[in-house]
Amino acid sequence: MKTLPITPTQDFIFDRELIASLPANGPRYTSYPTADRFHDGFRQTEYIQVLDNTLNGNEKAVSLYVHIPFCNVICYYCGCNKVITKDTRKADEYLTYLEKEMALLKPHLHGRHKLAQLHFGGGTPTFLSDEQLERVFRMIGEHFELMPDGEYSIEIDPRKVSRESVFKLAKLGFNRMSVGIQDFDPKVQAAVNRIQTVEETQNVIEAARDAGFKSISVDLIYGLPHQSVESIKPTLDTVLNALNPDRIALYHYAHLPHIFKPQRRIDTNAVPSSEEKLDILQYAVQLLNEKGYVFIGMDHFAKPEDELSVALKEGRLQRNFQGYSTHADCDLIAIGVSSIGKVANTYSQNQRNLDDYYADLDAGRLPVMRGIVLSEDDILRREIIQDLMCRFAVDFDDYRDRLPAGAAKQNSAELAHIQKMAELGIISGELLRRCEETQGGSPIANYFAEEIKDMWRLAESGLVAITDDGIRVTPKGRFLIRNIAMVFDDYLRHKETRAQYSQTV
Repeated sequence: MKTLPITPTQDFIFDRELIASLPANGPRYTSYPTADRFHDGFRQTEYIQVLDNTLNGNEKAVSLYVHIPFCNVICYYCGCNKVITKDTRKADEYLTYLEKEMALLKPHLHGRHKLAQLHFGGGTPTFLSDEQLERVFRMIGEHFELMPDGEYSIEIDPRKVSRESVFKLAKLGFNRMSVGIQDFDPKVQAAVNRIQTVEETQNVIEAARDAGFKSISVDLIYGLPHQSVESIKPTLDTVLNALNPDRIALYHYAHLPHIFKPQRRIDTNAVPSSEEKLDILQYAVQLLNEKGYVFIGMDHFAKPEDELSVALKEGRLQRNFQGYSTHADCDLIAIGVSSIGKVANTYSQNQRNLDDYYADLDAGRLPVMRGIVLSEDDILRREIIQDLMCRFAVDFDDYRDRLPAGAAKQNSAELAHIQKMAELGIISGELLRRCEETQGGSPIANYFAEEIKDMWRLAESGLVAITDDGIRVTPKGRFLIRNIAMVFDDYLRHKETRAQYSQTV
């Protein structure tokens, strides 16, 4: 795909006033439409049909997501779908059901597919013992073939993983690791019930490097109770100088105790104010920039030589349910409770409750709870949103011949609207000429008339620059990319949702 040139990746401006002036909440766009738009009219029958239609005779590599819901202890800040237990026998039972799910999927996979991307998420995937992980890999090996250049990642809790286990993970085939840290400050750790030392974290990361892992990412959270700019400085200093990860995710803590029960154990009065959170974020962002990390997008940073940074620079960066990726264009098979997959023009999600997940499999049913078939409009908007979030640019020429049927013809009211925009100097005379020459002319201006109008409002605030050829996100707009992408979300415009979106910054 041809894209507009991307401005230097380090070129961003953290505008406090602008951030505070825009809507505070919005989707993360790991998918479009977002998961709250899935519906129960898409179940096993629909999923099987799309698998048969897509994978039969298709030799293209696929991705696989495996959800492991178990954690030994609860972290009070967490909003993930998880099961808290110390009983490893529950994991044995769960793996039996994973095997049942794969057995039901097997006839519809139509052969053993190459695996471009594998991700173990949770919960805590390393809740599983070495033997249990080997069992999962034996199951995976029956249905998929790992590739030498594949991307195989796992989320790690360093409190529960030994150096020997890290080497076993590498031997299984994992080559990328995400390590949860959040904060090393003892007071913050006590407040969120996650006690974790620098030493055990460093031991895991050093073991991963020695074992040949290609990329190591760490997760940090800002906005946790008792955090301040001063309190987080030692954590950032340790992360950058002692751990030296390839990637850093700097997530915002959303305090929603009315939704997530564990958060009720957090003292709300100890949670930093919005201003204090922005102070922490601004300090962290500037420090990461000074240390040479590339701002990938939203809350992700990477070293310049990391494959995400390279993909951003070359216009190949993509986004899926695991975040930023270089393999998001693959069909994604997802197994396990609550997991979400993407096959062809559909999304599907498994049962979110463990008992319901087991009950479906016991009845010989794939545990698909809900999903959605994307319309032509959904696919178009998904690609535009992905361009904005992964390339910070949209080139109109990429989309002129891809609008849904009947969209190219513009009615007189829409043309009059564009003429008025030209009179006011909002759009150029050249764009108006194109519209008039085709009796409603530019298909993009026609189809996205309302969106372009809203984009011009963002342009007035300095978030984007608009030309006849496309849209570019400015340095000021990069930290507000979710707000910019929301302009093209037709569901936000026309359909209500009860979803609670996280803060955009």
